[in-house]
Amino acid sequence: MKNGLFGIAIAVAVGAAIAAGTSAFVVDPTRQALVLQFGQVKRAITESGLYFKVPFIQNVEYLDRRILDLDMESQEVIASDQKRLIVDAFARYRIADPVQFYQTVRTVQGGAQRLNTFTSSALRAVLADATFSSVVRDDRAQLMDKIKEAVDIQAKTIGVDIIDVRIRRADLPAQNSQAIFQRMKTERQREATELRARGAEESQRIRSKSDADKEIILAEARRDSERLRGEGDAQRNRVFAEAFGRDPEFFAFYRSMQAYEQGLKAGDTRLVISPNSDFFRYFADPKGRPVGTAPAPAAAPAAAQ
Repeated sequence: MKNGLFGIAIAVAVGAAIAAGTSAFVVDPTRQALVLQFGQVKRAITESGLYFKVPFIQNVEYLDRRILDLDMESQEVIASDQKRLIVDAFARYRIADPVQFYQTVRTVQGGAQRLNTFTSSALRAVLADATFSSVVRDDRAQLMDKIKEAVDIQAKTIGVDIIDVRIRRADLPAQNSQAIFQRMKTERQREATELRARGAEESQRIRSKSDADKEIILAEARRDSERLRGEGDAQRNRVFAEAFGRDPEFFAFYRSMQAYEQGLKAGDTRLVISPNSDFFRYFADPKGRPVGTAPAPAAAPAAAQ
């Protein structure tokens, strides 16, 4: 009898241990849990800790409570100016209402598929009203905010909050990029040719003006030099004239010395001239009297008084 009671006690203890083991569960800080009973949500647990459920009747589904990433495949979008764009985007989201999330999409994979559809739809709708330059350069931040707002409204229906939507890359298709690059290259070459032509024209204009200014300056310099030379010659002639007027004999002597200096220089010039020529009169007579002329008689001394 005692052995039978002991076996029953052991069985009860083992059953209690099994029941306790199957009824207790732990929710860590990175997850949130849903307690299900026959597929129906009985309660949602969003705080970490140790919890209990009815064994064998209830089961637990875990959902991530961290911020999740949604990587989208590249897709082609047509902008408002009919430019085709290859857009690569991503989103970040968090499961805000685990009950609604489970009831609509069940799993994280199902939620990602639904969010991918929402984001693609919003991306096409917003970028279809924008121009190519707005998407690539001018209004990219504002466009991403509009896409985020549109996706967030739809994501609320599955219990998800959208944290951010970003366009990682927006570019033209490869063939369009090559055509645009070639057109831009042609335009730049045309602009460069035009700028070179303008530069050559400006250079020629500056060079012509410089040449004209140079000729004017040289002509004015020659005019001033001729005027100064004329004034100098006139001054010299006046000095010579005054000197000749004061002492004609000295002036004649000075001019003869200049003529000797210029005429008797070493060189190939030869003079055929008579020694009795008037040219050499200062060689024969220091007074410069013509050759063959008798010197004037000396004045008689005055008579004694």
